[in-house]
Amino acid sequence: MSFHRITHNEKYRFATLHNYGCMFRCPVCSYKLHSGPNGRPGYAYPKPDGFLTTGQIKEALRKVDIATLYFMGGEPTMARNLAELLDFGKNTLGARTFLGHCNGWKLDLPNLDGANVGLKAWDPQVHRAYTGRDKELIFGNFRRAFEAGMDLKANVVYVPGLVDLDQVEAIAAWLGGLSRDIRFHIMGYIPVPGQPYARPTKEQMAQAVAACRRHLNQVGMSHLTSEEARHHAERDDRFAVRQIA
Repeated sequence: MSFHRITHNEKYRFATLHNYGCMFRCPVCSYKLHSGPNGRPGYAYPKPDGFLTTGQIKEALRKVDIATLYFMGGEPTMARNLAELLDFGKNTLGARTFLGHCNGWKLDLPNLDGANVGLKAWDPQVHRAYTGRDKELIFGNFRRAFEAGMDLKANVVYVPGLVDLDQVEAIAAWLGGLSRDIRFHIMGYIPVPGQPYARPTKEQMAQAVAACRRHLNQVGMSHLTSEEARHHAERDDRFAVRQIA
């Protein structure tokens, strides 16, 4: 698939390219909260009516002031024109390029400054059942990107009964082995209809943060309800964007 929408935040001087589709098949993906009646397995949003050409994307980006160009999904590294757009963003617009969130499937990309990588599970069998993909590739890609000097953040969705506290802490311990200064964010699972897992309690979230801080210096968390997740902009003006294409 490819990019179908561009948003712009004037205050913070960033634009975001939104891709459709993902090679993972995560049944608890929070994007499924937005899928509506036309959602497809593996695709959290209904399929867009159309996709933007590379030329349309470049034209729209030239018209706005940006310091950072984000790429998001679904999974942005699925886009066939990503390499060209990374080159355009960094070398023509002079912007910092960043995968606003990604699954770590591909990080060795020229002109990419940084990425926020969702590490799904520590246990290899759970990772395979969760995503349909092997853990070793994802964690190996993260390590290689870190060692190459890429600006990396990591996050995990805490799903009691699937990705339990021991797995969350094991991921933090692995990251801490690379550097205690890697930024790590724990997201409380937002229940997806049709799935058997419950949202973690406040106490469970506090325990997870405390456990991860034994390994990392910068540990944050979010514990949103499904309603709060749908209305980010009301609480955080970084999400107050306008669509430009």
